[in-house]
Amino acid sequence: MSWRSILTIYGKELRDTLRDRRTLISMIVVPTLVMPVLILGAGQAASSIVTRARAEVPRVMVIGGEDSPGVVADLRHSGKFQLVPPQANWKTQIADKRLRAAVEIPPGFEQGLAAGGAPAVTIDGYQGELKSGLATEQLEEYFSGVRSRATSGFLAARGLPPSLAHPFDIKQVNVAPPEKVGGNLVGGVVPYIIIIMCLIGSIYPAIDLTAGEKERGTLETLLCAPTARTDIVLGKFLMVLTGALAASLFSLASLGGTLAVLAAAIAPGRGGGLPAIDPLGILGVLVMVVPVAVLFSAVVFAVALFAKSQKEAQSYLTPIMMAVVVPSGVAILPGIDLSLGLALVPIVNVSLVCKEMLSGVWHWHYLALIFASTALYAAAALTWAVRMFRREDVVFRT
Repeated sequence: MSWRSILTIYGKELRDTLRDRRTLISMIVVPTLVMPVLILGAGQAASSIVTRARAEVPRVMVIGGEDSPGVVADLRHSGKFQLVPPQANWKTQIADKRLRAAVEIPPGFEQGLAAGGAPAVTIDGYQGELKSGLATEQLEEYFSGVRSRATSGFLAARGLPPSLAHPFDIKQVNVAPPEKVGGNLVGGVVPYIIIIMCLIGSIYPAIDLTAGEKERGTLETLLCAPTARTDIVLGKFLMVLTGALAASLFSLASLGGTLAVLAAAIAPGRGGGLPAIDPLGILGVLVMVVPVAVLFSAVVFAVALFAKSQKEAQSYLTPIMMAVVVPSGVAILPGIDLSLGLALVPIVNVSLVCKEMLSGVWHWHYLALIFASTALYAAAALTWAVRMFRREDVVFRT
């Protein structure tokens, strides 16, 4: 193995890659733009949708309430609801989104309210649907106010203080440092995005340097050079690794810049408004992503080398993408903590430990185990890639 030959091959592939528009898009443009689009664009769209939904006066149907005209009239004149005449198919109308919610007022409600013991009111809605959820929330708030006023009147009529219905308050105080809170809230998203971008950044260079050269007929010319095949594959591998690391760095920088802009917009001049993240955790994430990048680069290089064409390579690598999405998102799920067993599971271990580091928690024994195991998996994958490149039936598979 000659490092001079490896670096020569790497330099040649790097120059060719920098001339390839598609590869540059996957390495730089996509990782840089995906964060603003996801966070700012999707966030702005979601905020606009929720704002319009809250501004809408929901269509609500009152079921029953014939002997409670005061409550029904107050509900109608509150200005918060558009009451529609009762119909037998009100459940179907809610399910079809023609009606946002319905409130079932039981017989004797108003009379029981005056006596201090009214029967229960039922609010019917479409669970999981935004506008129906807002309507049921407003109805619940309205009837909670009715209950509070009735309770206060009942106590006042008997000469009792209103505080009797609410004798004490309950307060919740956060005692965790800001970086732990921020890491727990968004710490799972950061490694998820970086791992996915790392894989995406390695795929297109790997396809172009293997199956792409097969289609262009340039791989045979490179093999005729007086260079060992191990040096050739390592030089190409370094180019794929460069793509993976570049995508990770650009995505992380884009994420940081997007969050900084968002924080300035939410709390201008104060630098707050968003969850805090331990800065050292960012460095820890960068260190832990290196063996993952090596693992991804070696695997996608070997798989793409086996393909006869770029189209076939893309079909082979699609299942790998699907296989990475699920374990890389484990840290987002609540209630899953890092353990000895999970520390040996590829991708899952890195995702979980990155979340811990972003929270300011450093499990050094787990860090050493995860880095060592991931490096071992990466070495095995790289060995496999070298062996695949030495096989004539794979290199010249057309």
